[in-house]
Amino acid sequence: MVKAMKGTMIRRALVMGVVLAVAGAANAQRTSLEVGKEKLRIDVEVAADEKTRQLGLMYRSSLPPDQGMLFVYSSSIRLCMWMKNTLIPLSVAFLDEEGRILNIEDMTPLSEESHCSSRPARYALEMNQGWFAKHGVKAGDRIEGVKSTN
Repeated sequence: MVKAMKGTMIRRALVMGVVLAVAGAANAQRTSLEVGKEKLRIDVEVAADEKTRQLGLMYRSSLPPDQGMLFVYSSSIRLCMWMKNTLIPLSVAFLDEEGRILNIEDMTPLSEESHCSSRPARYALEMNQGWFAKHGVKAGDRIEGVKSTN
């Protein structure tokens, strides 16, 4: 009986998480950014407040190609990201005040392992895992348009 109740509670929590994620995605601010030397155009949701940053890409089952989420902070700090309740494999690029990539980390779904910026960062950009490598985007490259999200 207790096991059945726990299973039901977990399913309800997951359903509620999916509902919150869908509602958050529908209301999210979006913008386009240009990435790297090739000026690849990507469409991102902007997570610029505590609520949207905490929810991030949790509970989603997919992320369309060339789309991601940009996390915006009010000042540069050492940023760390994790994948609790995040179902899709992601890569995160940590960016400085000017949009220059400090480092890129691959993250495993549902992991609580922290992935941190190598130095104080103002932004974090999450994309499908391997997107940066596939497009030759690396540390030192610049992402245009992040400053307009402040």
